[in-house]
Amino acid sequence: MNKNKIIASLSILAVVCALASCRQKSAQAQPASRHVETLFLADPTVFFDNGTYYLYGTNSSQGFLVYTSHDLVHWSIPGEAKDGLALRKGESYGEKGFWAPQVFRYNGQYYMVYTANENIAIATANHPAGPFRQEVPAPIKAPTRQIDPYVFFDDDGKIYLYHVRLTDGNRIFVAEMTGDLREIKEETVKECIVAANEWEDTQKTKWTVAEGPTVLKHKGLYYLFYSANDFRNIDYAVGYAVAVSPYGPWEKTTDSPILHRRTAGYNGTGHGDFFRDTDGRLRYVFHIHNSDTVVSPRRTAILSADFVAGETPERDRMQMNVETLFFPTLSK
Repeated sequence: MNKNKIIASLSILAVVCALASCRQKSAQAQPASRHVETLFLADPTVFFDNGTYYLYGTNSSQGFLVYTSHDLVHWSIPGEAKDGLALRKGESYGEKGFWAPQVFRYNGQYYMVYTANENIAIATANHPAGPFRQEVPAPIKAPTRQIDPYVFFDDDGKIYLYHVRLTDGNRIFVAEMTGDLREIKEETVKECIVAANEWEDTQKTKWTVAEGPTVLKHKGLYYLFYSANDFRNIDYAVGYAVAVSPYGPWEKTTDSPILHRRTAGYNGTGHGDFFRDTDGRLRYVFHIHNSDTVVSPRRTAILSADFVAGETPERDRMQMNVETLFFPTLSK
């Protein structure tokens, strides 16, 4: 083979390899329906207990499904969950709209705080797989509709409920809770976050959306993470604000959004929760749109996150490591 033919062959091979690489990258970047075992939970949360991860989220009209795992990748339905549900309609408050659960352990019991009927309720169980129940089905009293609860335990023993009130938009509020977790102290209610920045309202709507709050305390500062834009918007994304008090005032960070479609490669990235894995690494579980053209059912994703050096020694910034993003799958 002469030199010109060798060069031509190498050129053709390079083009073929480049096209194959593009197809591979495109396949990785598209949330296609061929991922048949991917878990479809929106507003997901992960709770770790006694060596097992428990995953919950928005999915069923009958309550909340639960999955368990030991490696975060492969998940199964625990035998303790009847019909796969950790909380069943009829055994606790709510007839519809079972959204955005959070599970934690408190005073020797497991608690699930969740949304139903556009109200917030708390149920208890003796096992993280449930069944979570209320003896008297009832929501937490409030003068308006409220959703997306997140219970935060501060170092001083006080307990706060971060949540969204549906009043002239989806707005994030905080209130101190009573020690039995049955009520909020209405006199302590304070507004935290309203969607007002350009990235928080890309469709210029009258009803702006800031929702899905999660709070971490780091180096004495409070970091409030939230999602903005309607969840059906491809620009649904995650940002955060920082404060010296659980009540604020909250200063939105200039590096927000820290998770969005342009960095993650998927539409509708948002409404998640932080947890630590068995090695102590910080993780973030969240949802994305089903595909580039279809929103629901939304798919569950997990990535690692880190606090890294910020502009000042006192304030670090959050970094979402999108290169670590993966999709939990259901083991058959």
